[in-house]
Amino acid sequence: MPIYEYVCMECESHFEELVRNDEQQVACPDCSAANVRKQFSVFATHGASTQPSFGGGGGCCGGSCGCGH
Repeated sequence: MPIYEYVCMECESHFEELVRNDEQQVACPDCSAANVRKQFSVFATHGASTQPSFGGGGGCCGGSCGCGH
């Protein structure tokens, strides 16, 4: 079961949810709204470089999710 990151389009809360299948309804834990959007996860990768390498994009950076952040 994957853990997905979501943003609530009502209260702009960001949260994670363990999802059993794609049809599972997800609600915001802060305001209980069902108007949520799944986010792309940003994860760190382990490599041979001296600097850590991070996955690019995703998340809500620059307001890409429409929440205005």
